[in-house]
Amino acid sequence: MIHNIVLGLHILAVIAWMSGLLYLPRLFAYHTGAAAGSEMDETFQVMERKLLRIIMNPAMVAVVILGGVLVWQDGYAILKTPWMLVKLCGVAFLLWWHHFLATARKAFAAGGRDRSKRFWRMSNELPFIAAIVIVLSVTTKFAG
Repeated sequence: MIHNIVLGLHILAVIAWMSGLLYLPRLFAYHTGAAAGSEMDETFQVMERKLLRIIMNPAMVAVVILGGVLVWQDGYAILKTPWMLVKLCGVAFLLWWHHFLATARKAFAAGGRDRSKRFWRMSNELPFIAAIVIVLSVTTKFAG
């Protein structure tokens, strides 16, 4: 019973985190067109900061902690399975992407517009591609 509760909370945290990972680059795409210091720039900064601090950061921490609890409950030998290694690589990418987005948010706040609207729209899909790999590795466990 406890395992199922932890698993359910882990899945909910993943949903919240993924929502932010998918939405923040879209905000950046729109933010790119706003002049630094304008009212629109300030609005985007508030939206981006709140999304990152109130939703994404706590959800990421919950994903990692609850995932660790699940590994502990299932036994550490699970970490040696091929499907788990693929999942962990996907999670490592998402953690890096989260950091990349947080750094980009700080650049926007400082008035920087280092990347194009097109870059942010295209990169918006990266977390979903990682999610596909992660979910399929977990659900199939690479069974023949």
